[in-house]
Amino acid sequence: MDLVEVSPNSSPPVCKIMDYGKYKYKMEISEKERKKKQTQIVIKEVKLRPKIDKNDLNIKKRQIEKFLEKGYKVKISMTFKGREIMHSSLGMNIMEGIITDLQDKCSVEQHPKLEGYNIVMVLEPA
Repeated sequence: MDLVEVSPNSSPPVCKIMDYGKYKYKMEISEKERKKKQTQIVIKEVKLRPKIDKNDLNIKKRQIEKFLEKGYKVKISMTFKGREIMHSSLGMNIMEGIITDLQDKCSVEQHPKLEGYNIVMVLEPA
């Protein structure tokens, strides 16, 4: 048996006489149980280009819908190369089109924003 300080921050500190190995084992088990009950927020990313074809865009939209149905947040990023950045309004139009098409299935966590050569937005399930 060992003298174990259970809660050192209380006034006066609480100590118990117990088997320290058994106490340590129980603390590890309770910690594992607590970690099991935690939910991690998973963010899936879908990458687009400004010159994307309509059919390819529809496929990406279906992929986004599947992620949202599973409860994932979706980060949509559109990358511009070279002089394409001059036509960033095309990219914004595509992003706004995605928002309007998926309006009933999701809500916008982060609106489309131009960051360097990328437009980024984040959708979350409705």
